[in-house]
Amino acid sequence: MGYNNNEALAVMEAFQLPDTRSDDTIFSNEDLADDMEGLRLTFQKVKIPSGGTLQFELPSDDPENPDYAKTLEGIIIYNHAAGAYWMEGSEYDEDSTPLCTTVDGKVGIGEPGGSCAVCPYNQFRSAPDGKGKACKNMRVLYLLRDGDFLPLQLKLPPTSIRPFTDFYNTVFAPRRRATYGSVVQIGLKRADNGTNVYSVATFKKLFDFSGEKLLAVKVCADSFREQIKMLNQQHAADNENRCEDVFSADDGYVMQGDGESFCITSEAINGDREELPA
Repeated sequence: MGYNNNEALAVMEAFQLPDTRSDDTIFSNEDLADDMEGLRLTFQKVKIPSGGTLQFELPSDDPENPDYAKTLEGIIIYNHAAGAYWMEGSEYDEDSTPLCTTVDGKVGIGEPGGSCAVCPYNQFRSAPDGKGKACKNMRVLYLLRDGDFLPLQLKLPPTSIRPFTDFYNTVFAPRRRATYGSVVQIGLKRADNGTNVYSVATFKKLFDFSGEKLLAVKVCADSFREQIKMLNQQHAADNENRCEDVFSADDGYVMQGDGESFCITSEAINGDREELPA
């Protein structure tokens, strides 16, 4: 999709932000607060499809019948690094819980946990095949679409991180422009590494916001970014608490480790080399 100057201006002015929708005042914040009491706000999640599929699967009102789209258009409100490390053999099992996760690409929660920069599983050639990383590096994008109140959460796998990096370095970095200052289109292309066929994200800038519209977008983006950061901090804290609950001193076991291995005492069983207690 391309726009000439007049078309881009018209689409830019028509793009609806959460605080400018005509029906925004139907339900007050108090009404929504009552509905959300005791619930945790989450974003609708979209993944890069597997097997070379060239359309996104989107959540719908009917979980049994999702929507599909070849492209996604909107504003990248925020993006950040993420990562997950699974036990060998469970890397491709979506139902398997990772041993260690990071919501910022800096600090891991779980085993081995700690600084991602020095983690042995975050080094190239640490993967079982001796090529990539044992820890799956990802990039999480929050895409606010026209008229939506909440952004979609799109998680980029390692194979789609480079295209996003190249897009950012070409479109945004040279102009010192934040990603939320433009509407982008995210698509898919098929790739083949000789062993597997897979899907890779593609990126295209449609148009830039300017003037009062850009100021309104900035206010909206700043608010969302703070909320997302708070949610990620809470998510990290919850993960840490769950890890602490797995082995508790009250159960007679204490987790000890040096960042590369761990032991469970009081029986001094080395978790890397010996069978763990049932």
